[in-house]
Amino acid sequence: MPENILIIDSTLRDGSHAVSHQFTAQNISDYAKGAELAGTEILVVGHGNGLGASSLQLGKSLLTDKEMLTTAKKELSKTKLAAFLIPGYGTIKEDIKPAISYGIDILIIACHCTEANITRQHIQYGLENGLEVYGVLMMSHMISANSLLEQALLMQEYGVKGVILMDSAGAYLPEDVTEKVSTLVKNLNIDVGFHAHNNLGLAIANSLTAIKAGATIIDATSKGLGAGAGNCQLEVLVAILDKIGINTNLNLYQLMDNSENIITKLMKRPLEINTVTLTSGLAGVFSGFAPHAINAANRFKVDVRDILIELGRKKIVAGQEDIIVDVATFLKQKKDSKENSYNIESLQ
Repeated sequence: MPENILIIDSTLRDGSHAVSHQFTAQNISDYAKGAELAGTEILVVGHGNGLGASSLQLGKSLLTDKEMLTTAKKELSKTKLAAFLIPGYGTIKEDIKPAISYGIDILIIACHCTEANITRQHIQYGLENGLEVYGVLMMSHMISANSLLEQALLMQEYGVKGVILMDSAGAYLPEDVTEKVSTLVKNLNIDVGFHAHNNLGLAIANSLTAIKAGATIIDATSKGLGAGAGNCQLEVLVAILDKIGINTNLNLYQLMDNSENIITKLMKRPLEINTVTLTSGLAGVFSGFAPHAINAANRFKVDVRDILIELGRKKIVAGQEDIIVDVATFLKQKKDSKENSYNIESLQ
């Protein structure tokens, strides 16, 4: 296993999903101060879906990208400020260029696991403007290790410093992590990372498995704040890494204080594995679909689990939230047709 691990703190980005993208300026300021005190190397800030993603479909942020990034930047000196962007939600002209003027140090470009080719111009723009750039392959459970390698090689060719496999649905089992991470580690000349979700209760285990397989970057969040059942819990991961002798250069007590004194107070609900998050993990569905699926289930009087399973069967991915209503409508029609059939039979 590697002796040193880079922890990317995504609390103020992925954690945004857990508070409906309603981080206040005070929340951001307080947490950024705590991250600086903890020795955090990279802090990602913004809407849960990245730059330019605030919308009615994905969720409106309380603050603009500018407000979030500049608020965090004021509190950071050694900690590097990162912005996250998914091409299609955000653009170079409207989002990356302004973010650079707000003081970001690092750019993280993410895409669906089969679409690395759409990230080239975004990655290269960041590099041309003096940023460190990382690539992220989302929903990475959906394709094979060799297919992921093909996509990661493209990102390596474009110039990223590292490629991170994102388990967007919390669907990975440890053996999946080992196979896919080790395949990338053996065949890339850049760092490999892993971003876990906890829908199957495996976020910590999968992150440790990724490290054992050679990953040198782990994405984590304070208190596990994030979409679905949450992410890899930052302070727990660091405690375990300290216990087994892997260096993170982080102040564990400060991470604990950040979790208890800042994040706990702003959480809308406890992060837990419940019926919805568990089904999401089993179905391999993007964790951020949960609130939309719940709303559709209530509206059409169908079982939210059936919606998630059908979305998984159709291999629906982030950005296709509108299909959730179509699926709920289909299930409602199917349910009504079945009930009508029973009624007709009872009259015969």
